[in-house]
Amino acid sequence: MLDHGAPPHNGGPAAPHSEGVGMRLMRRKPVERLVAEGGRGEGGTLRRSLGLWQLTMISIGATLGTGIFVVLGEAVPKAGPAVTLSFVIAGLTALFSALSYAELAGTIPVSGSSYSYAYATMGELIAWVCGWCLMLEYGVSVAAVAVGWGEYLNELLDGTIGVTLPAALSAPPGDGGIFNAPALIVVLLAMAFLLGGARESARANTVMVLVKIGALVLFCAIGVQGFRSGNYENFMPLGMAGVSAAGATLFFSYIGFDAASTAGEEARNAQRDLPRAILLSLAIITALYVLVAAVAVGAKPWRQFTDSEATLAQIMREVTGQSFWGTLLAFCAVVAIASVVLTVLYGQTRILFAMSRDGLVPKVFARVSPRTGTPRANTLIVSLFCGVLAAAVPLGQLADATSIGTLFAFALVNVAVVVLRRSRPDMPRSFRVPLSPLLPALGFGFCLWMMGSLSTVTWVVFGVWMAVGLVFYFLYGYRRSRLAAPAPSEAK
Repeated sequence: MLDHGAPPHNGGPAAPHSEGVGMRLMRRKPVERLVAEGGRGEGGTLRRSLGLWQLTMISIGATLGTGIFVVLGEAVPKAGPAVTLSFVIAGLTALFSALSYAELAGTIPVSGSSYSYAYATMGELIAWVCGWCLMLEYGVSVAAVAVGWGEYLNELLDGTIGVTLPAALSAPPGDGGIFNAPALIVVLLAMAFLLGGARESARANTVMVLVKIGALVLFCAIGVQGFRSGNYENFMPLGMAGVSAAGATLFFSYIGFDAASTAGEEARNAQRDLPRAILLSLAIITALYVLVAAVAVGAKPWRQFTDSEATLAQIMREVTGQSFWGTLLAFCAVVAIASVVLTVLYGQTRILFAMSRDGLVPKVFARVSPRTGTPRANTLIVSLFCGVLAAAVPLGQLADATSIGTLFAFALVNVAVVVLRRSRPDMPRSFRVPLSPLLPALGFGFCLWMMGSLSTVTWVVFGVWMAVGLVFYFLYGYRRSRLAAPAPSEAK
């Protein structure tokens, strides 16, 4: 049997013809090598400066805000008052996958998240597919959330100084505009924080997370005053199909709970803190989502919801009859969505960092600044790409494309848990998924079910994205993978 972690007999890089194509595609990266390379980049190393509090805030920062502040207005018309059930279903799907993430994050505490977990369990090709899906999850979701930021910025400007940005400069083509300047601006602001260092970015994110939690609590306290029980009559007007469709869209709002797993190489005690941060953040997020959705539907008939991204601010204004509260919520939403952009952008750069270190993407993404301990070139490239994407593509298309990429990656994580349990049963685990393999199987099934609820257009976009990724892999990553070369310690 091939020892996937052993160096070639001559002590140098393996020749492309030294093993068959099938073996190269299925070659796994040993867990010990993944962990040993943790933090190492081109020219420097990442700094371990994050504790449980910062990791939890990263996960909440990457998640809380997207579904409530941005996508709620799109989901309610699909499910009616049963949108609260849609949040529960999406949260349950996320929970099964979160349990699998927690086990793997504590066992393989590296920056690559599910990409690295797949590399250790299912081989290089599957790892590449997972990493390519993560680019769709993280990179595209940055752009999608940034689009919604502009809506709340306009609400804030209108409520404070009585002006709004012209549609031509605040909406992408296809949504009545030419260029979404606010979306680009918020991505560039997040980039500036990330270039300062992981610890500095984590501090800024913590402040923003506290602001967004306070904003949602404020919304519930005021919105409940307009609560009408009659708004919940005919609870499921569009049937279970509508609840499922809304749940698939709202799953976008749970993207980010896994963000802590991308900080594995910058956590002070990764094996202990990563599982705790993932599960704690998901519990807080789900409770807030369900509460806010229940108050929102109770305060406003579901048929009156529109696809405006500034839904909560509008409800506040309607309940109080005053613009002040809506303006205050708009300010909090501006801060909250900026936090999502910051933390999700962080996660994308760290995943590319891990893929670059493995040779599957250009090595520029693994270069680390000795001064700040951050992948500067990686951050600049990813930020500019996401900023331009946010400025040019409508939100709805982005959100659905992100959901399908995330669901696919989560499905692979559930499989990876079972595979690693069988292949390395004695490996130390700081957290174990209960009732395995039942719960991972349920997580896998829920992910496939929700993928099936997405539109045909979304599947076509996903298929094109995967085809492009496979072409890139076989033209670049397949030939340049470093897995065939000996690990640094072996080469001595």
